[in-house]
Amino acid sequence: MPAPDENDDVLVVIPCLNEESHLPGLLGQLLPEAGRALVVVADGGSCDRSRAIVEELAHRHANLILLDNPKRIQSAGINLAAQLFGRGRHWLVRLDAHAHYPAGYLACLKQAADAKGATSVVVPMVSDATGCFQRAAAVAQNSVLGTGGAAHRHVGEGQWIEHGHHALFDLPLFMAVGGYDENFAYNEDSELDRRLLAASGRIWLEPRAAITYYPRSAVGPLFRQYRNYGSGRARNLRRHPAPAKLRQMLPLAVVPACIAAVAGLLLAPVSAFGLALALPMIAWLVASLGAGALIGLRARSLCGMAAGIAAATMHLGWSLGFLEEALGRQPMPPPPQRLRFAPSPGQSG
Repeated sequence: MPAPDENDDVLVVIPCLNEESHLPGLLGQLLPEAGRALVVVADGGSCDRSRAIVEELAHRHANLILLDNPKRIQSAGINLAAQLFGRGRHWLVRLDAHAHYPAGYLACLKQAADAKGATSVVVPMVSDATGCFQRAAAVAQNSVLGTGGAAHRHVGEGQWIEHGHHALFDLPLFMAVGGYDENFAYNEDSELDRRLLAASGRIWLEPRAAITYYPRSAVGPLFRQYRNYGSGRARNLRRHPAPAKLRQMLPLAVVPACIAAVAGLLLAPVSAFGLALALPMIAWLVASLGAGALIGLRARSLCGMAAGIAAATMHLGWSLGFLEEALGRQPMPPPPQRLRFAPSPGQSG
C-alpha cells in the first residue's frame, strides 16, 4: 500500500466510452495503489453502466471523479481533465480502460521518470485475447507482420524513443505545448510526441511497465480502427513533415495493388498483360497469409494461424485511411496553443 501522501503530485485520467466490462477491474486495481493521486474518469457519453460504476465507487473513494467529456474523443477528455484538475500536480498519467496494467504501475512510471530524467514515460503494449479472431489479431499485432517491428509493440530493453504508448507526462510541459490536438481523433499520441520532442522533451520507453491490450474481436471493427489509424498518420505527416520509416509505409501500397488487380481482371479477357497487374496483390495476400500461418504455428495457436487474415485487414484499412486523408487535403488547423489551468477557488483567471 502507498504511504498516505504518496502520489499527491499525480493526476490520473481515464478516457472512457462504454467500458462497463473493463472499469470494475481497472479501478479495483488502481484505487488501492493510487494513494493521494486524483483519478478522473472522463466519460464521452456512455450509454451502458460505465457512469454508474464510477459514481458508485466515488462514494467510497474521495479521490475518484467522474467528468463529462462533451467532445467525446479521448484527446479532449484528457485535456479537459488536465485543465480542471491539474493545478498543483507534477505528473499526468493516461490510462486506457480497454487494457490491463501491471501491479505497481504508477510507482514504476514515476521511478523511471526520476531515474532517467525523462519528461515522458511510454510503455510497451502486448496484445492478448479471449476469442478466436481476437487471438489472430493479437498474434499479428505482436509480430513484425502487424507492427513492422515498432519498439513499443514488444517487451525489450528500455531506451530513449520518439514515440510509444502513452503513460506518464510532465504535466507543466504537457500544458505548455498545448496538450493533445483535439483535431486528431487518431494518431493524436504520435502528433503530441513530435511537439514534446520539439520542446526539448525526453521520452523514455520503460519495459517494466508493459501493459496488455485487447484488440478488436471482429474483422469490421479492426478494419475501421486501422483505417482511422492510417488517416491519423497521414494527417500527422502533413502537420510534421519528416521522412517515414519503410516499415511504416509498406502498407501504403496495398490499396494501389488492389486497384491494379481489379483493373487487371477487367483487362484480362483482351490482354494477357491484365493478369500481370494482379500479381502485386496476390503476392501481398500470399505473403500475409503464409507468414501469419507460420507465426501462429510458432505460437502454438490454431486461431493464431489466422494472423495473416487479421494482418491483411489491418494493412488494407491503414492504406485506405492514409490515402483518403492524403488525397482529400482537408485544411490543416494550426497546432494547439498552451493549455491553461482552470482558476483555483477564489481566483478569477
